[in-house]
Amino acid sequence: MNIAQTDAPEIAPQSTDPLDHLADKLFHKMGTDGVYARTALYEDVVERLAALISRHREPGTEIMRFPPVMNRGQLEKSGYLKSFPNLLGCVCGLHGTEREIHSAVSRFDAGGDWTTSLSPADLVLSPAACYPVYPIAAARGPLPKGGLRFDVAADCFRAEPSRHLDRLQSFRMREYVCIGSPEDVSGFRERWMLRAQEIAHGLGLSFKVDYASDPFFGRVGQMKAVSQKQQLLKFELLVPLRSEEHPTACMSFNYHRDHFGTTWSMADANGEPAHTGCVAFGIDRLAVAMFHTHGTETAKWPANVRELLGFGCTTTELAG
Repeated sequence: MNIAQTDAPEIAPQSTDPLDHLADKLFHKMGTDGVYARTALYEDVVERLAALISRHREPGTEIMRFPPVMNRGQLEKSGYLKSFPNLLGCVCGLHGTEREIHSAVSRFDAGGDWTTSLSPADLVLSPAACYPVYPIAAARGPLPKGGLRFDVAADCFRAEPSRHLDRLQSFRMREYVCIGSPEDVSGFRERWMLRAQEIAHGLGLSFKVDYASDPFFGRVGQMKAVSQKQQLLKFELLVPLRSEEHPTACMSFNYHRDHFGTTWSMADANGEPAHTGCVAFGIDRLAVAMFHTHGTETAKWPANVRELLGFGCTTTELAG
């Protein structure tokens, strides 16, 4: 779900970030911080990481892939607007009559501001991969014994401009989601916290797992964050990309209790409000972590890491 976006310290424009040396090899600038074109070298590793995560999919897990946008009403109902309004990106368009739309374009031609004619659509940019799955699951009726598990992914967006390569505005998120009884979800999260650490070990990453909170907005949000930590509802797998003091969250393990079950009127096999949980993989953060840890020449990565990611012994490495 939410992989915290507040784990990197702000750095003055003239300063050098420890990840800056990777930029030219992995990305092409597109005029906005945190939104980049990706090189072939980078995408090759992203695809291999995605395949590795897929190989760990539990039996009986249903696969869904979502577009980068979702229904605005569904996101509002989920409570995201109350918790993270500062991160939300909305889709707007030039609506109205042909004359009204021509008027906006003419204003631009005259050097004016055409955006004053924009109005919101019924879409928002997806802030996390799992949000669309809950209403879909709810529409199916009561949950079966043992609950449901989903493998979801989406291109996500959060309005937090940053120069840091591990803190993008537009990024890929992969999630495994469990919907069921409290026991179903607790067991699911415990299994994945262990499995994810095995994956990180295999990738040769240094890391630690610690409890955490989401970046809730405002003073009330601060109280939510304290409560989330006290109840141990969120853990993160943290990789020290720039320092041990400011590690980067590359995976998160979240227990939502009955929030989505109550919101979407989902009942478990016992007729009680369903509980939900998810494990989220920040695919782009993991890829950056791999290049930061092992270098930009994948042919020189440790043999065990190359084998895990499916690199052949004679693979010709892709140029950036």
